[in-house]
Amino acid sequence: MGLTSNFILHSQEITGVQLLEKSIGYHDPGDSWPTFSDTFYVTMESPENSPRYSEINIDLPNEYFYLKARRDSSETTYQINKGECLTSLTVPTSSKRTPCETARLYKDYYTYLYGLPMKLKDPGTYLDPVVRRKKFNEKEYLVLKVTYDKNVGSDVWFFYFDPHTYAMEVYQFFKGDPESEGKNTGEYILLEGEELIQGIRIPKIRRWFYNKNNKFLGSDILQKQKQ
Repeated sequence: MGLTSNFILHSQEITGVQLLEKSIGYHDPGDSWPTFSDTFYVTMESPENSPRYSEINIDLPNEYFYLKARRDSSETTYQINKGECLTSLTVPTSSKRTPCETARLYKDYYTYLYGLPMKLKDPGTYLDPVVRRKKFNEKEYLVLKVTYDKNVGSDVWFFYFDPHTYAMEVYQFFKGDPESEGKNTGEYILLEGEELIQGIRIPKIRRWFYNKNNKFLGSDILQKQKQ
């Protein structure tokens, strides 16, 4: 398993902006993301830890985010309401971040990953105009390279779309230019299945791997209802 290292040909018939619009047309045909307001549940499974169960509410119109995460006997809640933060921890934490810093980190994390590919239209996001074709596990994809304004982030991302449906099926990131300082850094994520939430096709399972050695890190499993 792994990503091939060489681009095999350039795609002449579509630009980066056009590819993103086609993928958004597949995942969010009703343009529902800007008014997204719903609760969903994510189970995180990893080889070396017990499962973590998360209840997540994202309410974009009201600028509200809520996360309740439980692993074994530890339970933590985070809330951000119009910029105001409230957290609750049942056990001490060794994190160097404050609870509110962690809350904002989770807000950005879940809103970004579950808002893809729509989030690629956010300010400070730069789409490479050249779309390439690249093979992964013997399947050819249309690949979009994305970088960010330095105030947004320094990671370099690649998004892999089915060339027929434009569904997003793989993405990966590097900690810098993958041809130089970012080599052997970052991860790639395989997407499997879909859940339809408020008319948006959201990947159901995300499986995480290191770029450098294909080591499996864990899976996130999305569900619309609490199990």
